[in-house]
Order: sequence, then structure tokens, then C-alpha cells
Amino acid sequence: MKLYLSAAALFLTPLLAQQPPEGGPPDGGPPGGFAGRGGPMQQENRKILAQFDKDSNKLLDKEERAAAREFLKANPGQQRGGPGGPGGSRRGPGGPGGFGPREEDSTPATPGARISPADVKPESGDLYAANTLRTFFLDFENADWEAELEAFHGTDVDVPATMTVDGKTYPGVGIHFRGMSSYMMVPAGKKRSFNVSIDHTESKQRLAGYKTLNLLNSNGDGSFLSAVLFSHIARQYIAAPKANLVRVVINGENWGVYVNQQQFNKDFVQENYRTSKGARWKVPGSPNGQGGLDYIGDNIEDYKKRYEMKSGDDEDWKALIKLCKTLTETPADKLEAAISPLLDVESVLWFLALDCGLLNSDGYWTRASDYSLYRDKEGKFHAIPADMNEAFRAAGGPGGPRGGGGGGGRGPGRNGGGPPQGGPDAGGPEGAPAPSASQGGGLKLDPLTGLDDAKKPLRSKLLAVPAFRERYLANIHTLAEKDLDWKNLGTVVARYRELAGKEVAADTRKTSTTEAFENLTSDSPGETEAPRGFGHGGMPLKSFADQRREYLLSLPATAAAGKD
Repeated sequence: MKLYLSAAALFLTPLLAQQPPEGGPPDGGPPGGFAGRGGPMQQENRKILAQFDKDSNKLLDKEERAAAREFLKANPGQQRGGPGGPGGSRRGPGGPGGFGPREEDSTPATPGARISPADVKPESGDLYAANTLRTFFLDFENADWEAELEAFHGTDVDVPATMTVDGKTYPGVGIHFRGMSSYMMVPAGKKRSFNVSIDHTESKQRLAGYKTLNLLNSNGDGSFLSAVLFSHIARQYIAAPKANLVRVVINGENWGVYVNQQQFNKDFVQENYRTSKGARWKVPGSPNGQGGLDYIGDNIEDYKKRYEMKSGDDEDWKALIKLCKTLTETPADKLEAAISPLLDVESVLWFLALDCGLLNSDGYWTRASDYSLYRDKEGKFHAIPADMNEAFRAAGGPGGPRGGGGGGGRGPGRNGGGPPQGGPDAGGPEGAPAPSASQGGGLKLDPLTGLDDAKKPLRSKLLAVPAFRERYLANIHTLAEKDLDWKNLGTVVARYRELAGKEVAADTRKTSTTEAFENLTSDSPGETEAPRGFGHGGMPLKSFADQRREYLLSLPATAAAGKD
């Protein structure tokens, strides 16, 4: 049996034993440890900027950063680099670092080709256009920029760089490594994900109207397309982050292909809802996620441990609590009338269908984490996908729909299999054991999984309402019938394969192989094996689409909903 597990779940589940129940560094450790105000596995950035900001301009120049690095070297604390600290050992289970990269990451990286802005033809049009492969040039003032970013990972310090895109230069953008498993599981010299603040030193500076970029390393996804395809499909039905592929050149060296995914911020809200007003929350990723919108009382502070507010006030917190209470406590026969003024039900039913239908193993259905919430100016809540890069593969992982991992189905990881998993088998009532990792997941995850899961009332309570369940299943049918039809999806994949194939082959810093990209995006894929070590395996996109589509369309409930 081959299991395909969420990278974050696989890497971090062994650490959960070190976690206190509701946050706080393990064993009273220093700030910057594993847990913080966000609850299990969420942590605050270590605040050091003010300590070294001698000219009080809220930025650290080269000399100030050098002093801060010396301080961090002498006072490392417990950083986000996992056991061993940032940039520390990642030699695999049992090694000095405790955990490590997959086997294919263990080969040394080699320098990429030298490229200058003069070598690149400027692109035009939207920054996230599907038919472009822009080149983003980042130039740091320090040659040891990677070590500097490692030193400041998990702190409130960004490292400045000059960015050049389409022939235009943007000075003083702020850079930091982002991500948890995508950082901890990747050794120095291989690509890691970046967050780029275009407005770091110039508050009004924007790149094509955007002030923040997420450049993702596609760790664990050798196709480079999971997030891109999820976005492509999702944006036909709901507000979701845009995503495409770009090439990144750092200090003149090609660092290869990255996924360029839109930030959930005021720019996103303005673009999708035609206003910048409203409240926003991030539901942080965690193998022990508790952001399922279940009611835990009226104390705002308890909710702050689970939901990270990006904009809003106490009235928005009270509205969130009211939403949770209404979802949790309202009987099914009264829920439609009670919830409709509080929740954009139609978009949420699509959010749930995308999440489970496309098997997002970092999503709401499995971990109750890694998504976003927006309360619009009319007072209605919207659920928005966030981490989209672990979709399009067989579901599986420790825990189950109720638990903290990615289980839920029970078939072999690669080819699906096992019985449909709805009702009591999908996780059981609170307190019942969830499926174990050895039970796997698979492509035969029932779209009605987790209906007894009181911790995720957005699924269990909404889908207990017959009218909502029928509309949700109709959405599942649409995804299967149209979006997973390889005649449609394969055309999109072929376009990206043609666009980026040569650049993926030239990418010397990627964490996967050129052969994996070619097979995972092929119209005639071969078999794939699970990777050794930590991480989750991709599966050929066509294999996923064909098998998941066949299974979903075979379900009587889905077929009946599609006819209505």
C-alpha cells in the first residue's frame, strides 16, 4: 500500500506531542517556538526589529541587520526551521535535525544559468495571466542572501532587495522565506518559497497594482500545477487567489520556476468584492487545525487562538462567534433561515465542493485549516481557498475528517480503492477514533465524508440541510462532469507544459525532477511511486482526473443531483 500524505501533516505530526494544548512555547521556551497565540502549531514572529532599528525608520539597513544576525547567532531561540533551527540539519528521521527532505532533495543543487534583464523580453497584461511566464529578478546587496534570509526566518525582519520585472525596477522590496513544511523540508541551496512586500520601503509602490507576492517553490508537487489548476477551476465559481507560473532570477542566477499565487489582502478584496471594507481572517495551517467554525463559547480570546484577524474589530469578532454558534446549535430544519443572513451560502457550498471534490489535503474537509474568511460590508461571511498546492492527488494522512490529518477515504494511496466513506465511517462523533494513517485515503473519498464531524459544522451542519446538500452535490457533479474531463483540463495542462517545460528542465534548484514534471503532466502517464522520506507524492494529473471523475459520477447521489 502506498500512502500520499500532506507534507505538513507528515512532517509536523510527530511534533504535536511537544505541543501544549492551546499554544505557548513547549517547556516554556522562548518566543519564536512551535506554538503561539494562534493555537497549536501557529507561532508569532520573533520581534527583534525595534531592538536594532537605531534610526527608528521601521526598517533595518545593512549594518543594523548585521548586528541583528550576530544577536540571533548568539541567542537562537527555537526558530521555525524545526528542530535544529533555521538552516540547521535536515537529515531525515532520527538525524540531528529530527526530520529531513525527501530523497530526491538530497542531491546537491548546482548553480543555474546567468541571466540579466536585457536577456528577457518584457511581458504585458495581467500579472497572473495564464499565457505568460514572466521573469522576476531579485538582487540582494549581500552575497550570502540565502543565509541572511535563513537567519531572519520566523522574525519580523524582511531583507531588502531590488526587483526588476518587465524592464521596470522596484527598489527596496522586502523579502522573507515563507511556509512551514515547504521551508523546513528543503535544504539550503534548493528553492524555498518567498513572500515579497513591494511596499517595504515605499508605501505606495506597487507591481501591476499589487503590493504583496507569494512565490511558491512547489515542494512536493513535481507538476508545479496543483495550485494553478485549483485556482483555474475555483475562480469559475467563487473568489479565489489567482495563480500562474513565473521564473525567478536571484543576483543574476536562474533559480527556476515558481508558482506565483495572489495574496489574500485588501487588493484581493477590492478586486473580487469591489470594496476594500470588511473583516479578514487567516485560518493558519496545522495538522491539528481547529479552525472549523465550531462554537467554543463567547470569549473572543479563545477564538483569537484559532483565527488570525488581518483586518476588523471586536464587532467582527462577535459576528464570527455568532456565525459559529448558529452553525453549531441551530437544528437542521431551522438552519437555512438562521444562517442565510450571516453566510454567503452559495459561495460556501462551492468552496466545500472544490475542497473535497479536488481532494485538497490541506483544506477544510480534512484539517479545518489553511483557508481564509472574509466578512463583507453587508455582514455576510465568505470562505476562500488559501493553500491550494496539495490538491489533485489521492487523499490520505494521519487522522481523518474529524482529526488533524488527511485521512477520510480508506483505499490505497495511488489508485484509490476502498468503500465510499460517508456518514459514520467518515470520522465518527466527537471522541470517536479517526481513521489511522495506515487506512490511507484515496480517490474514492465520498463527497459526503465527515457528516458526523461536529468540529467542522460548515460541512456537517450545512450539508445536513437537504436543500444545501442537493446544491452541494450538484456542484460536485459539475466539477466531475466538466472540470475533471481531460478534454477540458488536459488542454489547460498542455498549455502550461508547453509554456514552462523547457524552464523546468533548466531549473537546477527544484526539489523534484524533470522526469516527474513530464510524467505528471503527460497525456499518457506511466506509474509513479511514493517518494521516500517525508513529503507527499504527486500523481499524474490525468490519472487523478480520470479516476476521480469516474468515481464521483458513479455515485447515485451525485448523479441524481446532476439531473436536477
